Amino acid sequence: MAYDNLIYEKKDSIALVTINRPPANSWSLAAMEDLEKILDEIENDQDIRVVILTGAGEKCFSAGMDVADAAKSPELGAKGRELWRRVDRFEKPTIAAINGHALGGGLELALSCHFRIMADLPKSKIGLTELNLGIIPGWGGTQRLYRIIGKAKALDMILFSKRIDASQALEIGLVNKIATPETLMDVTFDFAKHLATRPPLAVSCVLKAISAGIYETLDQGLEMESEGSKIVASSQDAIEGFTAFFEKREPVFKGK
Repeated sequence: MAYDNLIYEKKDSIALVTINRPPANSWSLAAMEDLEKILDEIENDQDIRVVILTGAGEKCFSAGMDVADAAKSPELGAKGRELWRRVDRFEKPTIAAINGHALGGGLELALSCHFRIMADLPKSKIGLTELNLGIIPGWGGTQRLYRIIGKAKALDMILFSKRIDASQALEIGLVNKIATPETLMDVTFDFAKHLATRPPLAVSCVLKAISAGIYETLDQGLEMESEGSKIVASSQDAIEGFTAFFEKREPVFKGK
């Protein structure tokens, strides 16, 4: 299915979603509705094990909200919070391939992904810069940034609207890896391919347990962990994992 604002490609067990609104790749209501449909498609596709999100062009991963569209779509703010939350709680691993600037809601989307890999471009910066406009991050930035880099660093970035480069982001743990612009997608796909070899049922159970602990309570997270343990214990993947261990070979997990 073709989309007006996003490009969706399936490469074996990896889904590639490209925000196709250059140069800023900002988020309009229509773009968000496209993403909703794509996430529905990915959720229902048992062959997809990992999701990569990136931006079209060479300038921006995403500069956040489409301000012009927001003026005529008052529901855009709430839709962003809801959708970024869905990405954060997605039951398949998500990777943000940050190919340029990631500002405001664009960085908030990257923060919602499970992993972040950033192109090391001197001019490319990431940051939550909303306070420069007298507003605050509204798509989860106040909650997700400090969980990743700590309260003091998050406050420093948000309150002073700081923009940092790839090396600084790596140093404070905001991104998992950096790569040259030329190798960003190769590095990201290599990472995704390795992640795709992990047992899908177990991966999903881990993501659900962690999400429950974050969004609900520690007890809810532990309960979800217990439920996940029961699910994977009787799975074909568990049998394959133990069999491969004793046969001294790499396991081949099928998500069953």
